[in-house]
Amino acid sequence: MDSWLPRAHRRTLLAFLLVMAATWVRPEYPVEQALHHSLTAVGVVALLVLQRRRPLPYSSFLLIVVFLTLHTIAARWIYSFVPYDDWTGAVFGFRLSEMFGWQRNHFDRLVHLAYGLVFGPVIFRALCDWRGWRTRPAALAAVEIVLSTSAFYELFEWAIAMTLGAGAAEAYNGQQGDMWDAHRDMALATLGAIVGTAVAAARRRPVKTLSTVARPRSPAGR
Repeated sequence: MDSWLPRAHRRTLLAFLLVMAATWVRPEYPVEQALHHSLTAVGVVALLVLQRRRPLPYSSFLLIVVFLTLHTIAARWIYSFVPYDDWTGAVFGFRLSEMFGWQRNHFDRLVHLAYGLVFGPVIFRALCDWRGWRTRPAALAAVEIVLSTSAFYELFEWAIAMTLGAGAAEAYNGQQGDMWDAHRDMALATLGAIVGTAVAAARRRPVKTLSTVARPRSPAGR
């Protein structure tokens, strides 16, 4: 593994695996958590296969692992019951829901926003570095890919809901009574992709061409 997975990547992956293992200590919703983690396992395997075939820069690898970590934490409480109010109350002395007047648990919104923020820049950089795309079409394609895959995931959730009982479907999807849940999730993922990709595009150095490279002076011009 040393030859294709650098030390920083290995340490980051190990930290993620420790977090995932910790979420399985006395799980409150083992069946639903296992269902969510089936996608986590697919994501980890896909990440490692990609890393072996097309080495990712550490920044891209880290962003993907951060997203998987958020998903893993959310799966522990099946998204709808992540106790962030208890966390902020214990650390800062206030509850987020009371401060903002929230009527539902919004951790799922954070994860969908993070999906766009993470994968927008990763896809953008892959298109530029691996495919040689120019900045603007690569940025547009990155946002479109995030939007389309987010829509596909919502359809996947709908298909699961159709095969499960009403209670199990609600526990997995975590709509919390919001009929526009899928629309808001896709909108947040797209917003995250726009912001993340715009930042990545702004930070990307322009490719030097023959016209932009300074030509050396001839001896006669000195």
